[in-house]
Amino acid sequence: MNTIFIVLPILTLLMFDLGLALRPSDFKLIAQRPLPVAAGLIGQIIVLPIVAWLVARGFHLAPLFFVGMMLIACSPGGSSSNVFSMLAGGDVALSVTLTACSSLITLFTVPAVMAWVTTSLGTGTEVNLPVGNLLMQNLVLMALPIALGLWLAASRPQMAAKIHAILKRAAFPALILLATVFFVQHRETIVREFPTLGLSTTVLLCLSMAGGAGLSWLFKLRHNEQRTIIIEVGMQNAAQAITVACSPLVFNNEIIAIPAIIYALMMNVVLLTYVAIVKRQKKAS
Repeated sequence: MNTIFIVLPILTLLMFDLGLALRPSDFKLIAQRPLPVAAGLIGQIIVLPIVAWLVARGFHLAPLFFVGMMLIACSPGGSSSNVFSMLAGGDVALSVTLTACSSLITLFTVPAVMAWVTTSLGTGTEVNLPVGNLLMQNLVLMALPIALGLWLAASRPQMAAKIHAILKRAAFPALILLATVFFVQHRETIVREFPTLGLSTTVLLCLSMAGGAGLSWLFKLRHNEQRTIIIEVGMQNAAQAITVACSPLVFNNEIIAIPAIIYALMMNVVLLTYVAIVKRQKKAS
């Protein structure tokens, strides 16, 4: 089974669902509270890729895994971050705004950063990136579904609410299905590389979350904003990274998607642990 036929509809539905959930007030937060929005976007768009580059170099990852690590780091925030922020007692409105902004900004930053990554690795790696194809794919698979969701939410709010309720429940099982199919197809490679990739993605997660905490301290954010920034910087849209890796229009290489699959696994483990620690601290205080 070709994974692309599973991940394409999943990514499209996730982006459509994001559009359904967005409201004009979500973007007003940029002007109302620019500091937490700036901290989150700096952490996600700038800090995370830089940390990923250093981690990938430090672990001497093979070129395909190096590209995969950078790809998941450059992807936008995951829609599940809103749920994690709520569980951690964070600022859910800020989380929604950051997810929306990063999803739009990375339409253009992902092609730019990944073009630089593939060029810097050299011509002997057999990793080529058609930047125009990636930009067009992002617009069709991400921008268009978000726009359709926004239009439906504005024109048919009751229908949009019903569809959003269904898609929100279906998103996580769909991602589990994708991860399961991917693991079955590439189990030997995943099992063989898991000691290195599992450790490197966990280090990336922890350093990125620490970077989010540092930015929150630097910008003097409130405690609930800090928790949201930490989660947003750590949580990435694995479906988009897998789509870019597997797409016949872009990399057309499922091996590049393996770091994203492992990152998605470790992301949920690390962030659920973080949420549990936050809840315990709140209860103790």
